[in-house]
Amino acid sequence: MVTAAVLGAAGCDAVGGDAAAPSTGRGRPSPSPTPVWDTSPSSVAAVGDSITTGFDACAVLSDCPEVSWATGGSDEVDSLAVRLLGRAGAAERSWNHAVTGARMADLPGQMARAVRHSPQLVAVMAGANDACRDTVSAMTPVADFRADFQEAMNTLREALPKAQVYVASVPNLKRLWSQGRTSALGKQVWKLGICPSMLGDADALDAAATLRRETVHRRVEEYNEVLREVCAADPRCRHDGGAVHEYRFGTEQLSRWDWFHPSVDGQARLAEIAHRTVTAKRP
Repeated sequence: MVTAAVLGAAGCDAVGGDAAAPSTGRGRPSPSPTPVWDTSPSSVAAVGDSITTGFDACAVLSDCPEVSWATGGSDEVDSLAVRLLGRAGAAERSWNHAVTGARMADLPGQMARAVRHSPQLVAVMAGANDACRDTVSAMTPVADFRADFQEAMNTLREALPKAQVYVASVPNLKRLWSQGRTSALGKQVWKLGICPSMLGDADALDAAATLRRETVHRRVEEYNEVLREVCAADPRCRHDGGAVHEYRFGTEQLSRWDWFHPSVDGQARLAEIAHRTVTAKRP
């Protein structure tokens, strides 16, 4: 789903091929205005957290940026950058500033580093770690989440007013728990500290555990609403419409080490969603 604000922004500025061009006094059509959204940007920077660093996709408790959905060069993934720029172009004109463990409060700093490359497109996936805290009470307040994301967008706009932004929704952490709890190995890795607010006491189904997971789930939905609203206010921003959140990660799409982070196949699915969103004629 796409908010009316985004549709309005794109609809007013994009010019369809069949639209009649206004005439000038000399009988010649006036130049068509440049569409706000370019479906073929020539450079890509990425910001975010462990999903964008390829954490646990290649080896246990390790980053693997080569398979990142956003900028990785792996032919098993065909990242967003590879799909837009080609493999050689992605190697030369894409940059990954995501950091494992990053929260939304870290995004303004990552964005400041990303803008130094003057990318035409910035890919954003952040927010899971704001919900994945030691306790429910430690989750990032929604107001702080909004302020930090807005600051990151302001940082981008002050430096690069015409840069485009792709914003991915936060994955459905409750579904990841539901899938991963079938793996004995995954649950052992979870005990090392992966998303304790959702994954702690993975087999507990009592009222307290159920309420805890539901509280985390609701907070993720609130974060996703913030991402959607802030992006909708910027005509050069496209949100995925909830596609990542709604994607039903199965066993093939989850890391075989932690059954929570995307596997190589899961990274490829995220790249597909991003590319589909970026290259669509309309959001």
